[in-house]
Amino acid sequence: MFPPLSRHVWSLSRTTAFLAILWLILRLARDSPATTTTTTTTSSPSSHSPHAADADADAIARQCRLHGWKPFLPAGGSPRQRRKVYDLVLVNTELDQLEIRLNTTFAHVDYYVLVESARTFTYRPKPLHLRAALAGPRFAPYASKLVYHELEFPPGYKPRSAWQIEALQRNALFTQVFPRLARERDVAGSSSSGGGGGGGGERAPSPGTRFYYYSFQWLHRGPEWPHPQATYYQGLQGTVLPEDLRMGIGGKGPWPLRELRRWWERGGVSNASWHCSSCFATVGEVVGKMGSFSHVGLNKARFRERGWIVERVRNGRDLWDRKGEAYDRVDNNTDVPEFVRQNRDRFAYMLDRDGPSAGFVDSEPEKGGRER
Repeated sequence: MFPPLSRHVWSLSRTTAFLAILWLILRLARDSPATTTTTTTTSSPSSHSPHAADADADAIARQCRLHGWKPFLPAGGSPRQRRKVYDLVLVNTELDQLEIRLNTTFAHVDYYVLVESARTFTYRPKPLHLRAALAGPRFAPYASKLVYHELEFPPGYKPRSAWQIEALQRNALFTQVFPRLARERDVAGSSSSGGGGGGGGERAPSPGTRFYYYSFQWLHRGPEWPHPQATYYQGLQGTVLPEDLRMGIGGKGPWPLRELRRWWERGGVSNASWHCSSCFATVGEVVGKMGSFSHVGLNKARFRERGWIVERVRNGRDLWDRKGEAYDRVDNNTDVPEFVRQNRDRFAYMLDRDGPSAGFVDSEPEKGGRER
């Protein structure tokens, strides 16, 4: 007969062994192409109609098998019936990035939900840059798929932090727009402006992102950026909200169930999109970002100095002098959006940060090469 302490150790060992076996079984089931239930949709890049509607079913099946998925088949519907894809984008001043995004993904997205706020994440008033741009010709070629919404703050709103404001704005992509838009089981991709587009269960396979800083000349060292995410529309109450999706929170239910579901439904495609952080044509936009984003501790006077910004961007050094943040130079990078390659002069700052001005159009070199 075991003494009391030994009984506890024996019980703990059996529980640990059981959980380990269960984890192994779930992992094998999750990663097996023959048994996985994760679904996705694919599309032919040359097709005028998005997703599977005009694509070859065999080609779709082959593509899915590469990732251990199964092609989407609507319940009781035709295999050629497809989900709609909504790309959800928060926009501040990143109009170049938005135009590149629209041009790159336009054939594969049904609607772009564009949310803009008259206040920054730090609750400072700001102009509605996107609304003004939409009134002109620049975005006219994409107008048929654009859904613009100006953020509505709750009456008497008194935010406690910049992060709370950011969460409100991010969730507004769904809560303030989808009640009048979406139909059951549609896909919604979610990110902030500057990255690639969005892709059953609660979440869909999401793309891994090549993470650049300042331009496509400086690649962030480390793992791929784990954004944006994608999920499936499951009604106004059942859909994972954009902020929860971004933070990796597994939707409804008790914590253990949420975490198990999040692990079970993980998945993605490596090197499937681009993100260019602090990728601006002007020093003014860089300074404006520092005063707008939720990382308020990084908005220090020395980081806002024009000469500091130009030197850091030119040499691929971290703007905020953070330890462990390093960037590898990529010369003559061809792994960039096609729209950027086609408009090299217009987007020169995204391709080459060399030279006295580091590609900034509002930074003029003085004699001797110094910036002013």
